[in-house]
Amino acid sequence: MQPTQSVAEAPNAEFLQITNGVAKINTGTLRSTIRVQPDSKATADLEGKLDGTALVWVVGQEVVRTDTNEVVSAYSTSLAVDRKTGAAQNWDKQWLDTGNERQSVTYAGQTYKFPFGTEKKSYDMFDRDLLKAQPMQFVKTEQMGGLETYQFTQEIRDETLDFPADRLALLVGQLLPGSTSAELKYSNTRTVWVDPTTGQYISVQERQQKSLVAPDGKSVTLLNAVFSYTNETVAKAADTAKSNGDKLNLVGVTVPIGLTVLGLILLVLGTLLVVRGRRQTAAAAQVPAQRKGGRHVAPADSADADDAPTEALPTAEAAEPEKSGSKTD
Repeated sequence: MQPTQSVAEAPNAEFLQITNGVAKINTGTLRSTIRVQPDSKATADLEGKLDGTALVWVVGQEVVRTDTNEVVSAYSTSLAVDRKTGAAQNWDKQWLDTGNERQSVTYAGQTYKFPFGTEKKSYDMFDRDLLKAQPMQFVKTEQMGGLETYQFTQEIRDETLDFPADRLALLVGQLLPGSTSAELKYSNTRTVWVDPTTGQYISVQERQQKSLVAPDGKSVTLLNAVFSYTNETVAKAADTAKSNGDKLNLVGVTVPIGLTVLGLILLVLGTLLVVRGRRQTAAAAQVPAQRKGGRHVAPADSADADDAPTEALPTAEAAEPEKSGSKTD
């Protein structure tokens, strides 16, 4: 399968950029592009409880300002998810790279997909800034892209983020003169519209805020942005969900046809055809394993991959967009 991507944009955003060691708060439109690629070899190498029940993905995100095409932030990550529920699995080889160095990470809860047969209930969803899962509440049903979707919302309020001391000192010195220390505060209202049949994200919106707050109450905004899927991404995600829903109905059983990255779906057509040819009871009882393939070509790890003149400090992470067409922070 070829790599896939989707796009979200945040017009009139305020965001931090550091150029040649100088920190500055800029204003403009940010565009987040998510690229996702299945790691067939890592999936084939899964052992124990993960063998045959999980998929491995490499995901990369790049956020640029549209007027200059400069990279504001970037990351790449690898994780294992359950084939049916889409929830992150306990895998000892998962990693996250935000452009500084690759680090270990423990994913939990829903990440880039909801379960097949999503229910009207609360789910835990992983937040990449907090590096932990938080509850996401069911709100209502809503028509989106010609589908009846389930809307879920996650509220994150004034959480303190861990941040390297040397970088924090640089920001305090330049943006909060007179202060000697500060905390990085983070808030986010994350809303997703899910196709309940496939668990695919049809649309995503994130209202993100990050601020540097000194002990005396002085503060400066580092990020204030509302990221939303583009109309094209929503339309393609809806078309993909409809197509995959039809295939599930044709097979007559909910089988894993892939993972969406905020709406991105991997379609394992060959496996589905094999399952369809088996007895219905066998198809309902088994989860087909992904066939072995070549190693992936990982997406860009950081801003340096594009020789961007800016350094990614607090991540301007958009809701990792849905899978568009052939294809999802």
